[in-house]
Amino acid sequence: MAKVLKATTHDLGGLQVKRVLPHQDKKMVGPFIFFDQIGPHDFPAGQGINVRPHPHIGLSTLTYLFEGSILHRDSLGHHVEIHPGDVNWMTAGKGITHSERETFEVRANKHAINGLQCWIALPEQMAELDPSFTHVKKQQLPHLIHEGVMMRLIVGEAYGMSSPVKTYSPMFYIDITADENSKIARPHPTYETAIFPISGKIDINGVTYGAGEFVLLDDIDSEMTVLQSGRFIMLGGEKFTVTPYLHWNFVSFSKARIEQAKADWQNGKFPNVIGDDKEYIPLKK
Repeated sequence: MAKVLKATTHDLGGLQVKRVLPHQDKKMVGPFIFFDQIGPHDFPAGQGINVRPHPHIGLSTLTYLFEGSILHRDSLGHHVEIHPGDVNWMTAGKGITHSERETFEVRANKHAINGLQCWIALPEQMAELDPSFTHVKKQQLPHLIHEGVMMRLIVGEAYGMSSPVKTYSPMFYIDITADENSKIARPHPTYETAIFPISGKIDINGVTYGAGEFVLLDDIDSEMTVLQSGRFIMLGGEKFTVTPYLHWNFVSFSKARIEQAKADWQNGKFPNVIGDDKEYIPLKK
């Protein structure tokens, strides 16, 4: 039977988010080691997303929005505003610093935010890659429309489609809208897989799941029936044989490497975010 992982609430730069991964019952789903639902939340003028500069190692971050926008800046010099349907994919590798804020025009008016942020662990042999950042417009992402189901492949490979986002291990991350009574098939039978209804309801082996339930599929769960039309995120990938350590914003297969990253951040050895270097988030010990 499919298992539901319940979210916990956390504060992210003045915004309450619902965090599913890492979970006490399941640290990772494929390479996905962190899963946050941002919003939905409405901001008055003068307030908004305000995540100060902070570091990462050993992972890729994935931002995907349903509503609103976020302004990304990083220590490589990227300065990009992400909008719904686009993909921000930042590979930290051996170390990067970034911030997530908003443009003046967004913050000066009433606005909303709604979306997802994930961290994807890098395989051990690739954990010290040079950092990089990719922004992919929604028009560049592959899609599929068939029998009441519309899918957009965000990263990875699924249903014969391949995302232009460069990844480092087998995975998939799909945005789905589906009509009542349509079917959603599991894209890779051997991959760890989860489905997260944003809206609507699905049936899996006679059990109904709805919005906000992060459903971890069993090996036998191969197809889902949509009971109420809605939007669904499905993700997963090849299971990691060894689970890396996760501390604060750092992922590594070595505790010593995490201690080094902590010391480097405390001692100012990470590069500054270009255009946003007046403040930072202190180390969480």
